[in-house]
Amino acid sequence: MEPGNDRPWAEGAFYGYDQVFDQRNLGYKGPKFGWSSMPDQYTLSMFQREEAAKAGRGPVATEMTLTSSHSPWAPVPRVIDWNGIGDGSVYNSIIKESPTTEDVWKDPDKVRASYRRTVEYSVNSLVSYAETFGNDNLVLIFLGDHQPAPIITGGENASYDVPITIVAKDPAVLDRISSWGWNPGIRPTTAPVWRMDAFRDKFFTAFGS
Repeated sequence: MEPGNDRPWAEGAFYGYDQVFDQRNLGYKGPKFGWSSMPDQYTLSMFQREEAAKAGRGPVATEMTLTSSHSPWAPVPRVIDWNGIGDGSVYNSIIKESPTTEDVWKDPDKVRASYRRTVEYSVNSLVSYAETFGNDNLVLIFLGDHQPAPIITGGENASYDVPITIVAKDPAVLDRISSWGWNPGIRPTTAPVWRMDAFRDKFFTAFGS
């Protein structure tokens, strides 16, 4: 699921994905929210409709890029009832409730506050998805993309570390990683710092055959 892409994505073929969804086939009829072509909740809704809810759907692994926390962090969508999302036209009225990019970027404090709101929106969309559609087999990995611009981090030398968490209803899933030294919950705290390839190897070791 690549809602930020508006053209063929060669990497999709390289990684061997069975299906790639992007701006051209996600059916979104609503407005853009800053750089983001569609709200994260809409992307999650389309995944549910097009893949997860299919009759006879077996296990599915999905890489999903969520874009609502991408700069310029305004305007910001809000989580709505999943049954009302439809083709995204509902967001034409919702966008009017949020400050515009021009209004926010007049004040650095407003920019930082709006950035926080976009992260909250992305996380709340994921949590709402898990609460609404999750079953005993659902496993989610939240992985931060990269640190934001210096207006948020306070300088050019900000750490490249990003938060990561695994969300699952089945306690046995989390038991598999109990030796990792991670903290419970989805709020970033002090935890081991690993490269992405190290996490990949640890994950496959914990859950692979």
